[in-house]
This record gives sequence, C-alpha cells and structure tokens, in this order.
Amino acid sequence: MKENSLFVEKYRSKTLDEYVGNEQLKQIVEKYINNNDLQNLLLYGTPGTGKTTLAKLIVNNFDCDYLYINASDERGIDTIRDKVQGFASSASFKPIKIIILDEADFLTIQAQASLRNIIETYSRTTRFILTCNYLERIIDPLQSRCQVLKITPPSKKEVAQHISIILEQENVNYELEDLALVVNKHYPDIRKILNTCQVNNVEGTLKIDKTVLASNSYKDGVLKELKSPSKSSFKNIRQILADSNLDDFEEIYRFLYDNLDEYGNNDLAKAMIVIEIESYMYHANFRIDKEINVMALLASILKIINNK
Repeated sequence: MKENSLFVEKYRSKTLDEYVGNEQLKQIVEKYINNNDLQNLLLYGTPGTGKTTLAKLIVNNFDCDYLYINASDERGIDTIRDKVQGFASSASFKPIKIIILDEADFLTIQAQASLRNIIETYSRTTRFILTCNYLERIIDPLQSRCQVLKITPPSKKEVAQHISIILEQENVNYELEDLALVVNKHYPDIRKILNTCQVNNVEGTLKIDKTVLASNSYKDGVLKELKSPSKSSFKNIRQILADSNLDDFEEIYRFLYDNLDEYGNNDLAKAMIVIEIESYMYHANFRIDKEINVMALLASILKIINNK
C-alpha cells in the first residue's frame, strides 16, 4: 500500500509555515515552540478546521515524549486512570511530556473530573492539549486549567489556494469552477474538501458531478414547508433532504434556529422549538443515521406548528 495515500494525511501541516490561516494563533504557538514549553491548551472549533493538525504540529516541533488518545473511542474514566495517569507518572528523558486528548468533548463527566486532578498533580512534567468541537461540553474546572483557543477557519480564498497547491503537486488538472463548487459546498471543513477532491480525481483530472453535490437550496425548500405547513409537508421535507444528497446535517440545526421567527407561530411555540433543536442537536452525536435524527426533529417542529 502506498504510504500516505490519503491527501489529508500526506499534506497535513508539519510546520507553522504550512498551517493555513489563524495568524494570531500561530504567533502564540511559535512562542511556545521557541521556548519548548507551553500551557495546557484547549483548542475548539468546527470540524475539519485544523485542531488535530495543530495539536500534532506542536508535539512534532517540541523536544518531548507524547501520547495521543482519541477520546471519542476511549471516553471513560478507566482511560484517564490507566493510560493518561500512567503516562503522566512515568519517567522521561525529555524536558516535557505532552498528552493530546482529541475530541475531548466525548469524555464523560467523571472522566473530565478525574482529568482535572491529574493535570494539577503532574503539572511540573506534563502538559495537555485538548481538542473539541463543542466547548460547552467541557466542564468549567477543566476549562479554567487550560488556555482556551478558538480555531477560526481560514477564508474560502485561502482554502481554495491551499487545495489548488495540493492538486498541482499531485499533477491533478482542474477547472476553477469545479474547485469553487467543492469549496463552497463543504467550507469550512477543509478535511472534507480535500477528501472530495481526492475521490473525484479521475485519471489526473478533477471531475465533479454537479448533480451529486448538495445545493444550499434544500434549506429554502425546508423553510418554505415550515412557513406554510400542510398534510404533505413531512413527506415533502423528507423528499427534499433525500434529493439534496446530504451526508452532514450539522448546519441545518443552526439554520432552523436562525430562521425561527419566519415559521414560529408565537413565543411559546418558538420556545418549544428551541428546546427541540437543542435536544436533537445534542443526540445527533450519538446517532448512527443522522438523517433520521433530523427528520425526527422536523416532525416534532411540524407538530408544534400545527398545534396553534
């Protein structure tokens, strides 16, 4: 098997010069690297914007021993007690040890509570880098022990330039229109943009099937049905989502919240809808089929709207 066959791994930034965007953040990290010391960090932001890349970049440019744990796979208190504490308490010939807890917002409350004590106990020898999509899922005592840094996605122009460089290095021919289509569809998820380009690389040419990429018009269709609900609205919305070929429903939760005033009958109905959005958005992280979860939310919203 060809080493680093995936573009996302082959072109993962290894130095700050290669890291796209976040100039102020890069200045902070550069100081840490120059001093070979850092505070405990909590990096948060939307998926695919470079949190894990930055965490790995830091440890690769430090004189350190490090441990990487994906907390979405190992989220319990046993992981903290056994792996994390075991590594933090072990001897090292390097000046510092760093533990990366990727997707730390999946850690249980008990695991997070245990982690805060370990951070304090081994503060002389060990630093922690936590990454998460949802900052609110990290308990306050853990946040207070870290420098919290938001990963702001680079602009669409910067992303397009970054992807074009990679395609040129891979000798992939492309049309600017096709590249713009992919960037507009998946921004700010750079990982998904790059994966889409690799999947659609046909014999050295980027070929995008425009009928496959979902259009943002599906949101307008859903909103239209919510504003004028009928007996067929549920069926119509279900068809709209099916035709849109969506594989990621994250943005629809915010869209439903932002446009609440357009379809909410009254203040009570709006309040009930917000509660439903919050509930289904939270449970989406634990559902295998995201589309079913979204349709359940929309069914609940339609029920609230129709009970005038």
